[in-house]
Amino acid sequence: MDFIGILTSLAAESGFASLQWEQCVMIAVSFILIYLAIVKEFEPLLLLPIAFGMLLTNLPAANLAYDATANGGAWYDSGLLHILFMGEKCNLFPCLMFLCIGAMTDFGPLIANPIALILGAAAQFGIYVAFCLAIITGMFTPQQAASIGIIGGADGPTAIYLANNLAPELMSPIAVAAYSYMALIPMIQPPIMKAMTTLEERKTRMPQLRAVTKAEKIVFPVFVALFTSLLLPSVAPLLGMLMLGNLFKESGVVDRLVDTATNQLCNIVTIFLGVGVGSTATGPVFLRPQTLAIIALGLLAFGFATAGGLILGKVMYICTGKKINPLIGSAGVSAVPMAARIAQKVGSEADPANFLLMNAMGPNVAGVIGSAVAAGFFMVLFKG
Repeated sequence: MDFIGILTSLAAESGFASLQWEQCVMIAVSFILIYLAIVKEFEPLLLLPIAFGMLLTNLPAANLAYDATANGGAWYDSGLLHILFMGEKCNLFPCLMFLCIGAMTDFGPLIANPIALILGAAAQFGIYVAFCLAIITGMFTPQQAASIGIIGGADGPTAIYLANNLAPELMSPIAVAAYSYMALIPMIQPPIMKAMTTLEERKTRMPQLRAVTKAEKIVFPVFVALFTSLLLPSVAPLLGMLMLGNLFKESGVVDRLVDTATNQLCNIVTIFLGVGVGSTATGPVFLRPQTLAIIALGLLAFGFATAGGLILGKVMYICTGKKINPLIGSAGVSAVPMAARIAQKVGSEADPANFLLMNAMGPNVAGVIGSAVAAGFFMVLFKG
């Protein structure tokens, strides 16, 4: 038996022999994200599946992201990661995630303080800034610019949904940028919040919100689903599933469905969605000027979204005689409940006895609706 020949053949067919520099770079990036997820605990439930999906898809010769249909084959002959990604491509996973989010979301703070809806809308400022900047660069069409801008809504499912409809060719980098920045909100937001507010503003204590009746909580998701779907039919899949999940929660008669949506289903979809998003992060797709521009514009969108909410929060702070803490405006970037927790954390650093979480949840959940409405607006404008 020719052991030398066997070893030579094994070496020639191994992934080491076909490893490209682009794959090395992306694998290194995945290591960084794994470090941030495990050591720094930056939203590990989201960042860890993305990072490992990024690692797997860049393994040479494994063909985990192979698309058999592109070569005339059957879909089931495709690689595992490509099959998982189809759940995002057809918008199944984003809509299911909205169902889970709805079942976990309490719209009570928004109902109790409707002014939070304005703060949530103000935080969508970053979407339109990034859209305009993308147009100015001359690198993107209006459809692509709109899909990039929605990253500023800090809402991964909405970003995937809009990119699928307007710019499917850019969905991979947009999805990775949206989810990565969502996970990195604890790094991105606090410096902006502290730079744009004074210590006195951050110490502002807000009164306890009024109690919201069960009838109000049941009517709210039905009304929002009806009104938004009639106004913008294109976002009915997202907001319809969001409000269905919330109706499950508030009805009080389907506890088993709520338990499934908030636990088993949410965990399964999170794994598949995260790994699927990471699987799109290949070297040839990401290491090019257009993709780097998307990542930069996404970061600017997050920054301006946070700033937009803070600016309106400061205006309300002045107009109400210092009764509204501007920090809650930053929570309007939609990432629930992460952004609200960040507002609470920064506020408690200024005053350990200050409890802003429930007040921040109002703009936070309003941001979910606001980003979906912004996506629907773009689809009305640009979907042919």
